[in-house]
Amino acid sequence: MKKIGILYHPKVKATRVKARELEGFIKSRGITVWTCSSWDRKRAEALLDGTDLLITVGGDGTMLRAAQIAVSRNIPVSGINLGKLGFMTELDTAEAIDKLPALLGEKGWIDERSMLQVEIKTDGAPRVYHALNDIVVARGEIARMIRIQVSVDGQLLAIYKTDGLILATATGSTGYAMAAGGPIMYPQSRDFLMVPISPHLSMDKPLVLPEKAQVELCLDTYHIATLSVDGHINLPLSGGDTLLVKHSPKTTRFWRIRPRDSFYNILEEKLRGK
Repeated sequence: MKKIGILYHPKVKATRVKARELEGFIKSRGITVWTCSSWDRKRAEALLDGTDLLITVGGDGTMLRAAQIAVSRNIPVSGINLGKLGFMTELDTAEAIDKLPALLGEKGWIDERSMLQVEIKTDGAPRVYHALNDIVVARGEIARMIRIQVSVDGQLLAIYKTDGLILATATGSTGYAMAAGGPIMYPQSRDFLMVPISPHLSMDKPLVLPEKAQVELCLDTYHIATLSVDGHINLPLSGGDTLLVKHSPKTTRFWRIRPRDSFYNILEEKLRGK
């Protein structure tokens, strides 16, 4: 590797300290390195040219922000966990320096994860976003249910009266979707989930949808609702707005050094918050 970027959580001092430590270690190996806040997407994207790997210092939220930055260049990401769960991260902070040479030596394997694409259809030009974890359509500041007409592959499925709907990838199945009652999916699965949030007199079961499914969401509300993409891209929605959600042509690539079958080994301890 010739150039590495380090993205850290700007609100947690420990991540900045660890980022500086990693920066010094990588430079000592003769590798060019840059650091940037994971919240400063424009600056990070300006530094991407020639970057071989992004290392994140933080938790899963930092990994999600890194995925948004890396996806345009297909750059692999590897994470050092200073967060709470770290489902997506690769190393704990205590072992980072000892195991970093394996990453720098390009040992390990690429873990390719599916993403979802959402297209917002309004009176203006369509806007398209990509999510590694989930796309959530939910009520806004006013605590009243919204109505969402959902069609799958052109066929009406249901009209949900609900606080919202979560459409999650397999990666996102251990996040908000799981908390709302959805199943856990094997992380390399290309299927995706649709999970209602507190539905009222509506279909209340989560659905597993195949990779090629296209889901149209038509919003019916008198109040402003919200579209959330991976929890940090948040946009207002109005009644009449239509969203098209489908499998994204883009993927996120994680650089792994732990065994390929480690997901099952660590699942229980992660769910118990260890």
